[in-house]
Amino acid sequence: MIVNIRRSLVAIVVFTVVFGFLYAFVGTAVAQLFFKHQADGSITADGSTLVGQNWSVATTFEGAKAYWPSTDWFNGRPDDTGPYSAEPSAKPPVSGGDNPLEAGGTLGQVSGESAATNLGPRSKVLLGDTEELVAWWHAHGVDPTPDLVTTSGSGLDPDISEADALVQVPMISRSTGIPATSLRALVAKKTQGPELGFMGTSYIDVLQLNEALARLK
Repeated sequence: MIVNIRRSLVAIVVFTVVFGFLYAFVGTAVAQLFFKHQADGSITADGSTLVGQNWSVATTFEGAKAYWPSTDWFNGRPDDTGPYSAEPSAKPPVSGGDNPLEAGGTLGQVSGESAATNLGPRSKVLLGDTEELVAWWHAHGVDPTPDLVTTSGSGLDPDISEADALVQVPMISRSTGIPATSLRALVAKKTQGPELGFMGTSYIDVLQLNEALARLK
């Protein structure tokens, strides 16, 4: 019996040291060595490059005041934009979009959620919201890509495609006075290739793109 107790205590100590300390330290060391940016939260001065930010502004369109895309910045997926915007004044308050950080953070009065709206392809609400957003883009001279008028599955998508960015160039150029050629060069510079060269497609982190745009301004 004493032998079994001693073996049990030794096993507890060994497993505690190996899996409670060594495993954690090795994992931290590998993360810091190979994935430091991600391990540290991917934080820049303006937010995280791994979480979609809100670039929309409170404006009125066709008589309705909501948080529509910004004409001064490149916009990401419309998780809290336009008809998907949160409505703090509604009874009860509507969280809007899919973005838990912006619906609860920027607007302040509505708790957010990290899930899709669950509106199916036959939903009249989804169709109406999408048509409103398409109309907003057209009113600003933009022929939007599907990404710019549909919410992402998680509501946290920080990336867009090069095409998503390029269609916004004329609008941003008119609004900011920055030459379209400079904006297109900026988009090309910030376009990242597929992960490991073959996984997925090329993409642009919207936060990093807008940080570079701020330096142009």
